[in-house]
Amino acid sequence: MNSSKKTARMAGLLYLAHFVTFFLAENGVHPSAVGSIDVAATAHNIVASEWLFRIGFVSFLLTAVFFLLSAWALYVLLKPVHKDLALLFVLLNLGGVAIWFMSQLGEFAALLVLSGAEYLQVFQADQLQALAMLFLNLFQNGFMIAQLLLNLWLFPLGYLVLKSGFLPRILGILLIIDGFAMLVWFLQFFLFPGYEVISTLCLAEGFIAEGALCLWLIIKGVKDQKQASI
Repeated sequence: MNSSKKTARMAGLLYLAHFVTFFLAENGVHPSAVGSIDVAATAHNIVASEWLFRIGFVSFLLTAVFFLLSAWALYVLLKPVHKDLALLFVLLNLGGVAIWFMSQLGEFAALLVLSGAEYLQVFQADQLQALAMLFLNLFQNGFMIAQLLLNLWLFPLGYLVLKSGFLPRILGILLIIDGFAMLVWFLQFFLFPGYEVISTLCLAEGFIAEGALCLWLIIKGVKDQKQASI
């Protein structure tokens, strides 16, 4: 197996690890899964499922790490096509992941204010619950802010896949469409929060595009031919 195929497989496996840890964080262990719009119920769920909450927190951090590492592997794979555009998508990914990491402080802060520590006894129980919900909302909004950069990286990535010559052009087209869909998701969250059906459709397209790229890299790798450059 040549170095390009190895790099492609590595990128695909890292992308798959990103998907797996994200699924773990969002289904059953992440606060969005165990929480509620009711402040008291959310606080109760976090305290009652503290171990799962902590697993979800770590899983979400690992999701971001795997996402960044997959971007680096894709940079190595695609920089012969156009080094500057490859560097651009890595920097966009890095910026988004940095904001993502900072937003996670809000998630863990929610657990801290509900920890029952002695220094928190100056607050009433309902005040601590309200603070926990505030921190969770800050986390959610910070994560969505990160999505702006994590959406924009799809455009140079999709373009380079499209022009590479060693990956199917349809994958590049799907990634560019994914970029537009994720931008719609970002705008819907902040401008039209009552229209979640829009984000559902956008996320479905994103799963198809990025899932297809992941599976292709793992199963097929890249074609054995001279890499194109632009």
